[in-house]
Amino acid sequence: MRQDAALVDAGEDAAGLLRAVAGGDRRALRRLYEIEAGRLHAVALRIVRDASLAADVLHDAFLSVWRNAAQFDPARGAASAWLTGIVRNRALDIARRASREVTGTELPETVDETPDALSDAVRTQEEAALHRCLGTLEEDRRGLIVMAFVGGLTHAEVAQRSGIPLGTVKSHIRRGLLALRSCLEALERGA
Repeated sequence: MRQDAALVDAGEDAAGLLRAVAGGDRRALRRLYEIEAGRLHAVALRIVRDASLAADVLHDAFLSVWRNAAQFDPARGAASAWLTGIVRNRALDIARRASREVTGTELPETVDETPDALSDAVRTQEEAALHRCLGTLEEDRRGLIVMAFVGGLTHAEVAQRSGIPLGTVKSHIRRGLLALRSCLEALERGA
């Protein structure tokens, strides 16, 4: 199958694009990057707290996506969650390594902090929907999800800080993420 034909068959959803990437479609990888890079960069930036490191995370993550797209199983979860997991794990690895490094006197990078109006509006709507859905979760599950995905902690670190067994932490986070996904999908259908 020609690469451009695979992209047309894949559609514009992330799962379809991942199937095309698994078949070696570079255009599908490029389109997946265009769709997901902004959100995934924000995830990485929250964990590593440095724009250049977040860019490195994103680069490494998409290399991993290219090599491992065939491992994505839509029956186990959404493509966006799979991508977020790759970015989160890579960001945690880089953050740990960076915390152990002794840095010299480097000038900080300057980042244009003024987003364009469209990006700002989309981000605001997405954040509002996420906050609304987070508010529907039980307080303990919400706290575990926030520790893991906003605080950048591993499941083991969440278990240690919360005093909850690791298996329970994992199941609460998984159930909470499934509930978030359902809520966000419901909001999207209603919009």
